[in-house]
Amino acid sequence: MINGIWTYRSYHNDTALIGADASAALALIFGEGVFDLNVDDEARISGMLDMGDGYALTLSGTIDPGSADETFDIVGLGIDGTPTAGWRYDYRGMAGAMWPNAVTQVPCLLGTVIRVKPHGANAPAGVTASFVCVRRSDAPSLDATTHDPLHP
Repeated sequence: MINGIWTYRSYHNDTALIGADASAALALIFGEGVFDLNVDDEARISGMLDMGDGYALTLSGTIDPGSADETFDIVGLGIDGTPTAGWRYDYRGMAGAMWPNAVTQVPCLLGTVIRVKPHGANAPAGVTASFVCVRRSDAPSLDATTHDPLHP
């Protein structure tokens, strides 16, 4: 289920209601990009999170073999020679429910992310956010060495 290309968005966990304030809604976005996930026969995950402009993480992890909802753990590591060098984020999530009588439902992944390593004065370790990924049906599989899905 989690194989494929996903639009990724993470959100600050702010309990304040935003009402009709569009700028307050946009301010909740913590991060955005494209997950390209591949799962092998042994439930190991590999892939990339590409946030554009040279910001990318390599992804590796596992799917819990006993989970009916495909619970997963992923580690995202920055790439040497890029702005993300030295970064580490951990992701824990699951596949969203697929409703039997849904109309045009798009598969999604839901979870939380934690910044494991600090990277700058305004990016301390320990910060958490919620995330939602929505499966992209319009994108070909990404090649980790030659793609920039946000800037075709």
